[in-house]
Amino acid sequence: MPNILACTDGSIYATSVYNHTAWAAAKMSASVHVLHMLNPHHEDPVKADTSGSIGLGAKSALLAEIVELEAARAKVARKHGEVILEDATAQLKAAGVTNIVADQKHGRLSDSIESYERDADLVVIGKRGNHADFATGHIGHNLERVVRSCQHPVLVASREFTKMESFVLAFDGGNSSKKAVQYAANNPLLQGMKCHLLSIGKGNAKLDAALNEAKQTLSNAGFDVSAEIRDGEPDKVIGEAVAEDHIDLLVMGAYGHSHIRHLIVGSTTTAMIRTVQIPVLLFR
Repeated sequence: MPNILACTDGSIYATSVYNHTAWAAAKMSASVHVLHMLNPHHEDPVKADTSGSIGLGAKSALLAEIVELEAARAKVARKHGEVILEDATAQLKAAGVTNIVADQKHGRLSDSIESYERDADLVVIGKRGNHADFATGHIGHNLERVVRSCQHPVLVASREFTKMESFVLAFDGGNSSKKAVQYAANNPLLQGMKCHLLSIGKGNAKLDAALNEAKQTLSNAGFDVSAEIRDGEPDKVIGEAVAEDHIDLLVMGAYGHSHIRHLIVGSTTTAMIRTVQIPVLLFR
């Protein structure tokens, strides 16, 4: 049975992560592994300067109290994580998912994701987490490192889940965009959705041929598919296409050999994921 790894921190994006996960689980007939990481970096440690002239006895008492406070904070963090996982399980079950495993682990998600995503066919994560700067629209600090580390597709959940009936696939002819095409053609996740292939640039014989081949592959797989090449900056062109055609999902490779290659390794990544108000399915 396919398996989906859903990463949650109980943030404002959590419900959306669960809904996107449930949608994917239904499409793929998949089980779900919910993962919550107890990240020590996110917990403000209790700090005290004991280098002053306080007496030895008072200093020892203070240190003992600090240890007790840290233990209490750790207990609260663990309990909070348990509540998050209970809520995740309840929401997923309510959405129709029956095969669910929920885990709480210590460490940073960005450092540990490789070991947990090995058994997953899809990873789902929110665009932002508890510690993102919503005022400036920053994406979650874990997101880019997760995408860099995952061998499997990563579905970046938008703020709210809406029914997905169409997707635009940003295609540059590179390996990761070709991987996205093959995934769409051979995996049930995107089946039944209308597809729009979009290449960016002035076009050339090689790109034209690759785009036509991709279109034929998807058409043979049963997709209602259109294709075009637009000139301009990738983030602007893709954003315009999403808005004009009322696209529900953006699908793209994480790496390539044109401007689109910068979407994960450069500043355009942040701009793209931050500005489009739809989920993004990314491929390495």
